[in-house]
Amino acid sequence: MSAPRPAVFLDKDGTLLVDVPFNADPQRMRFADGVPQALARFAALGVPLIVVSNQAGVALGRFDASRLDGVRAQLAAMFAQCGASLAAAYFCTHHPQGSVVAHAFACDCRKPLPGLLHRAAREHAIDLQRSWMIGDILDDVEAGKRAGCRSVLVCNGNETEWLDGPFRRPDHLVRDLDEAAALIEAASAPGETASAPSEAASASNGAPVAA
Repeated sequence: MSAPRPAVFLDKDGTLLVDVPFNADPQRMRFADGVPQALARFAALGVPLIVVSNQAGVALGRFDASRLDGVRAQLAAMFAQCGASLAAAYFCTHHPQGSVVAHAFACDCRKPLPGLLHRAAREHAIDLQRSWMIGDILDDVEAGKRAGCRSVLVCNGNETEWLDGPFRRPDHLVRDLDEAAALIEAASAPGETASAPSEAASASNGAPVAA
């Protein structure tokens, strides 16, 4: 069995893709700014890329869970167009206030809980302590932190509440995914590390500004 390896965990809506609420139509999926460049960087690093995404639209009756197969396939195709490979995509279809009984319950995989990351680590031999979680809201940061990952917050205006907590303080703040990829690229260089919080993240109290 191969030794556990680091991975990059990516939120989907608002981080990888332009956020279209409750979208399960592959034809409406569009990369956010900086994503093609970021995927090219990640491909050069050879790091596994794993998408972890809350898809409460299933529990809320907005679309059927089977439609996520098309979303996953479209993500893989979009990654391939950038020379990158999608190692896996995990979706939480649950919501405690859902209307679809099979998905209407509290779970351990809905971010900010880390269940999706733990499952990915088991199934893909991932070393969570050496991995990264990148997202556009603090629930993504918290999920990554609870799993033991380093965290990067994409400050693109999608986080509006800024609820503080011990797991909700990102290690790094960036403007887009390409900046996050450049940071991880630098941290992966021999003798380098980016595991300590950035100055901007350390100094922020409330809504941070990307460094």
